[in-house]
Amino acid sequence: MNIFVGSLPFSIEEADLRESFEAYGAVDSVKIISDKFTGRSKGFGFVEMPNDEEAQKAIDELNGATVQGRAIVVNKSEPKPEGERRSFNNNRGGDSRGGNRGGGYGDNRGGGNRGGY
Repeated sequence: MNIFVGSLPFSIEEADLRESFEAYGAVDSVKIISDKFTGRSKGFGFVEMPNDEEAQKAIDELNGATVQGRAIVVNKSEPKPEGERRSFNNNRGGDSRGGNRGGGYGDNRGGGNRGGY
C-alpha cells in the first residue's frame, strides 16, 4: 500500500520516517519530496508497505502522532484521476492565447525595458 505522510518536520530524514513505519511491519520504500531547486523538504512524503493490514495499522496509529513537535497526517495515498493532472506547459496563461499575458497574439513585441523591436 502506498501511504501519504504530510505535515512532516522539514528536518526529518527518510531513515527516521522508515524507522517509524517499520514498527508496524515491512517497508519497501520511503521518499520525502524535496524542492528540485533548493533541495529542501516540502514537508511531505510517501511510504510503501507490502502488507495492507500492517499499512492500515500504521495509518491508524500514526495519523495525528507528534513527530519532532509536529502532528503528522498519515493516510492511504490515492492516485489522482488523469483528468486532474496539470502540466506546467499546458495553458499557462489560463486562456486560449497560450501564456501571453500581454493581451496580444503572437510574440507580443512590446518594447518595455527588454529592448523591443
